[in-house]
Amino acid sequence: MKAVVYLATGFEETEAIVPIDLLRRAGIDVTISSIDDELVVKSSHGVAIKADKSLSESDKEEYDIVFLPGGMPGAINLSQCWSVNERIIRMAADKKIVSAICASPSVVLANAGLLENRRATCFPGSEKYSNKADFLSDGVVVDGNIITAKSAGYAFDLSLAIIAEAISKEKADEISSAVYFFR
Repeated sequence: MKAVVYLATGFEETEAIVPIDLLRRAGIDVTISSIDDELVVKSSHGVAIKADKSLSESDKEEYDIVFLPGGMPGAINLSQCWSVNERIIRMAADKKIVSAICASPSVVLANAGLLENRRATCFPGSEKYSNKADFLSDGVVVDGNIITAKSAGYAFDLSLAIIAEAISKEKADEISSAVYFFR
């Protein structure tokens, strides 16, 4: 099982690192892909993270899961990247897992047309970036192969939901216990 996590300048670090960590703990091969020319990507709070691959390198790979962290202007930068939009649209059509957190469900997924007739959530106030979806107030929403979360505070819940959908609820419970995350 392979996943790609796209990082754009201005991403929210907790929303990126927690899913990367937990998916890897679950045995998922996670590729961190920079959408910029540089492998080192700065977060919205100035934390620099080195990606595994550039966009041109990760575009050559096939994945079972795609994940988009939020943060500003990270979500806007993701939404303006043709390769990211092409990937999420194709993966959604192929019934692969497409996941986003915080502003990215509204800014990226909704504007790509992936949330029409779907249940989803996003960071309060981010709804204004798209009029193409009605968002719920839930922390995490799973609607088929689309998984969304409200904010950094739900990064663990989102990660475990992805693991449950991709592998099994038992594996998600195992990872939750291993990191002592209980809700």
